[in-house]
Amino acid sequence: MKKVLVGGCFDILHFGHITFLKQAKMLGDSLIVALESDGNVKRVKGDMRPIHTQEQRRAMLEALSFVDEVILLPPMNTDQEYVTFVQKIQPAVIAVTEGDPILEKKRQQANLVGANLVVIPKIRTPSTSQLAKLLGLE
Repeated sequence: MKKVLVGGCFDILHFGHITFLKQAKMLGDSLIVALESDGNVKRVKGDMRPIHTQEQRRAMLEALSFVDEVILLPPMNTDQEYVTFVQKIQPAVIAVTEGDPILEKKRQQANLVGANLVVIPKIRTPSTSQLAKLLGLE
């Protein structure tokens, strides 16, 4: 079975997320989503985030027919913790969106486990951060 791994916050699920996840699923047999912890989202995105808890975000992702598994990440503070996680999953593909700020770290993780890194083009749609501002949530 060819496993595809993606990771992220997926706080306010939007069209860009859906498009990315569908395209990632087409790269293999099983789509696994590594879902960031509430603490990590807050650290990266700011004190007003996440808007939805990790459990709520998991429920939204699991409702999508093309998502096969959602793994709740514990709070992680080091690159090595992510490397250890990826080594445990052993994906054949790690899919990322174009412009991912940690693309090189994900490329290194893919190389360590012999996975292909696939960059999926970003589509023009508001991001979660832009939507949160528009809705007055940030």
